[in-house]
Amino acid sequence: MWEYEHSIETGATPEAVWRLWADVANWGAWNAEIEKIDISGPFSAGTRITMTPPGDDPVVLHVVEAVEGELFVDEARFGDLVLRTTHRIDPVGQDRIRVVYRMEITGNGADEVGPQIGPGITADWPDTMASLAELALR
Repeated sequence: MWEYEHSIETGATPEAVWRLWADVANWGAWNAEIEKIDISGPFSAGTRITMTPPGDDPVVLHVVEAVEGELFVDEARFGDLVLRTTHRIDPVGQDRIRVVYRMEITGNGADEVGPQIGPGITADWPDTMASLAELALR
């Protein structure tokens, strides 16, 4: 297994962050790594999101868990590999939250492939999360 986690603290409300997450069609406003994005239904477990990074092929994500105001989890499958990303909101004090993104790559070959592909996938997380937090404060 390969894993990586990044977090950022903000004065934004959980509701503001959740609104941005649930507005999948506009993820590109705070995530520069999205050229095109489509969602197959409501932002809830069982929904499929097709995200196309600039210059790359589309990536199909399946929302496997969604708890409004708290977290959502998506998975992408590539053969035997599963890329599972948890997006979580943790309260840290009065008027402060921590937004946490955690990726786990599991499956056959994850120990070898994870270190090769994981850092490239997660490299933009600090910038993406900073943009998300800034937009959530507006």
